[in-house]
Amino acid sequence: MLIKNQIYEAQITDYTAEGQGVAHIEGCAVFIPNAIAGERVRVRIEKAQKTWAAGKIVELLEKSPHRRNRECPVAKLCGGCDFWHMDYEEETRLKAQRVKDCLNRLGGENLEEIPILVAPTYLGYRNKAQYPVAQKKGRAYAGFFRAGTHTVVENPRCRILPEQTDAVKDIVIDYVNQFRIPVYDEVAHTGLLRHIYVRRGVVSGQILVCLVINGQKLPRWEELVKSLKQVPGFTTLVLSENTRKGNAILGDTFHTLYGPGYIEDTLCGLTFRLSPRSFYQVNHHQAQRLYQAAIDLAEISKSDTVLDLYCGVGTITLAMAAAAGQVIGVEVIPQAVEDAKANAERNGIENAQFFCGDAGQAALKLEQDGVRPDVVVVDPPRKGLNADTIEALSRMAPKRIVYVSCDPATLARDVALLKERGYTLQTALATDLFPRCAHVESIVLLCKTSQE
Repeated sequence: MLIKNQIYEAQITDYTAEGQGVAHIEGCAVFIPNAIAGERVRVRIEKAQKTWAAGKIVELLEKSPHRRNRECPVAKLCGGCDFWHMDYEEETRLKAQRVKDCLNRLGGENLEEIPILVAPTYLGYRNKAQYPVAQKKGRAYAGFFRAGTHTVVENPRCRILPEQTDAVKDIVIDYVNQFRIPVYDEVAHTGLLRHIYVRRGVVSGQILVCLVINGQKLPRWEELVKSLKQVPGFTTLVLSENTRKGNAILGDTFHTLYGPGYIEDTLCGLTFRLSPRSFYQVNHHQAQRLYQAAIDLAEISKSDTVLDLYCGVGTITLAMAAAAGQVIGVEVIPQAVEDAKANAERNGIENAQFFCGDAGQAALKLEQDGVRPDVVVVDPPRKGLNADTIEALSRMAPKRIVYVSCDPATLARDVALLKERGYTLQTALATDLFPRCAHVESIVLLCKTSQE
């Protein structure tokens, strides 16, 4: 067992799922942030367990050619990004490697390489931000949580956000300080303003501002609207009531204070209406490439019925409608389903239906009603598919399953389960929707090969 606070020499050989470097010292796996594979380092052990340890670099003995000076001044403190210390080439290499390793190790595959769709830029790409608000010495500020904590790190200019998004954040904070709006204290469960949520349409330029409050009313909000109108594209201001303790950001009740309560944006040639709770990929350019890859893999024909589980506001569903005979979307969030229906009508799409419900239960109900989709698209949350969904897919027996995933480990687990039910993995592709961050999106095609 390694000794806490002692310094060891080590070689960085790999990465964790969160992007930390991995070294092995005296048979113990040591996880080291801000490290790059291939580097030799001197590392101080900060936490030691029997089989693993956590350390911190105190000296770089051999530096990787992929190491770069950080463009973000708070990168070492802020938990929003993970890879400012390395070049983008190494970041995308490790992401593709992570998807391949998961599919091979957990999914039972034997893939030699996984291609990855790299982003054209890692600057200003995020179309949504959720800033926690804090207070220090009587002054309110906003930023992002430090990794593993709820300590808010102030960042005047976030490099992965558009300038307009940070401008909105600054205006709200000026309003809070000017009118002495109480800032939420999560320990005492007192104060009013919890989060500043900003969503911007990349094509439309429209901006939605949603303030999450521990209450029902926002004082002097008219003054805030006057200031927000200085930001080009500001369209609407919404309040979200969240009086519960815990980590959930948005509440269940929304009040529109100014504007229509939503924005619109164009994706894959279609117009989508987006309210605060609508799921919408944060990287517009890469989302279009991801969805086009899904459409290409699905090989849809006019005789096909396509079922899209976890459909959100219907982005993939409606993008596939032109090629299909019928498309059916299922989503658990009622507002998103209403948005999806409105999006279909807005785009003149008549062969799309949307249902509200849990993906697994809805899939079973559709199966009982005799729905036999030729293609099923799934884009589940990080936890992957539940047992009901796997069972429903098995019983529906679609010819092709296109699985879009934000977690390679749960994707690989589900691939293994679907293989047991007569499917084989045909294609796998990684897509970098989150440059500078550890998350990676991936997409696979599974085809039915037996009637088991």
